Amino acid sequence: MNIVHITPSAGDSFYCENCLRDAALIKAMMKTGHDVLSIPLYLPLSADVSDSIIKAPIFFGGINVYLQQKSSFFQKTPRWFDKLLDSPKLLRWVGRKAGMTSARDLGETTTSMLRGEQGRQIKELDRLVEWLCAQDTKPDIVCLSNIMLVGFAKRIKQRLGVPIVCLLQDEDGFLDGLPSEYSDQAWGILAERASDIDAFIAVSKYYADVMQQRVNIASEQMYVVHMGISLDGYELRQKEPEIPTIGYLSRMCPDKGLDMLVEAFIQLKKNEKFKNARLRITGGKRTDDEKFLNQIRARLASCGLIGDVEFLQDFDSMTKSAFLRTLSVLSVPETQPVAYGLYVLEALAAGVPVVEPSNGVFPELLEMTGGGVLFEPNDVEALAAAIEKLLLEPDCARKLGKEGRDAVFEKFNIEQTAEEMVRIYGEIAQ
Repeated sequence: MNIVHITPSAGDSFYCENCLRDAALIKAMMKTGHDVLSIPLYLPLSADVSDSIIKAPIFFGGINVYLQQKSSFFQKTPRWFDKLLDSPKLLRWVGRKAGMTSARDLGETTTSMLRGEQGRQIKELDRLVEWLCAQDTKPDIVCLSNIMLVGFAKRIKQRLGVPIVCLLQDEDGFLDGLPSEYSDQAWGILAERASDIDAFIAVSKYYADVMQQRVNIASEQMYVVHMGISLDGYELRQKEPEIPTIGYLSRMCPDKGLDMLVEAFIQLKKNEKFKNARLRITGGKRTDDEKFLNQIRARLASCGLIGDVEFLQDFDSMTKSAFLRTLSVLSVPETQPVAYGLYVLEALAAGVPVVEPSNGVFPELLEMTGGGVLFEPNDVEALAAAIEKLLLEPDCARKLGKEGRDAVFEKFNIEQTAEEMVRIYGEIAQ
């Protein structure tokens, strides 16, 4: 099939599940012989991703989107000027310095983008559509990476006459984080624009149910495909870590529950049995996460534990697999229900059991994999107790890790995901 995949980027400064999902999926589709044209939005993708999948320039560059929202002057500037602001180097610099992807600061811009051809970024949308129309090969289908791009659908269908499919993953958290007036507007626009999409593909049954209820998506429009991961580099480790080691793999921010994990670690360290235990943290951060991280470091220092905790900067694919092999258990104790957890699959692929809250997708994922335990959400004591059990019962932890690894290799290979996605694409395109 000829597939156009339009994928936003949050930059390369933190662990972005949607970015990782899109990159792995596109690579797998290309590997199986499909022609996939990947179009990046807002910010450049990380170098190890973009070098292998990106064939198009950046559209809706983050600076241009912001300026066009703020002033009608920038809605009329010539392309040569806009192109200067779309410089990948400049966008990377701005993306690291400013919270360009912060939900609370993006209320007006979000609703404008959702309105598509009626929004303030119409110049950017027209440029994207004209570029697509100028390509030598007409696509069989266009895939929007998330429902925040629903405003693109009507204009693309008008000009290209092809079906539009939209992936769904964790948009609700972003939208609910907007100021209430913008959040309400955004959900209302989504409900109106959902009919412009031919099919939605959610990453879990849990999230399919959430979005069907909130956006009134018809059941015949909704599909569920559990996203897999690339299993390259996940060799079976030869031995368990000698020192009890707890791991964290996600953006280092409050929403992901890092402070809760730190408090659980502090509790565990009061037990003489865990005097040598360590906590290893990776997944990157944004500039606006620094204050939070400084508070965490200060808390650890006040307990005399800062030397037992590592904050690791690199989290590319090779570094990540090596990191996972050092862990006894992994936990990302999300504070709100989430649609998916790629880090769960990555940990299990390495044979590392997980401890996750008993809400959102996690009961669904652990039922499918058997690779971990659940705890009461937002309960530090429950989190500490669940981790303690796995650390004190290494045979149980090893069994869970093996079950999880076997399940991931059987059910969550990204090639299987790509095959199922293409099957759905073909069904929709007929």
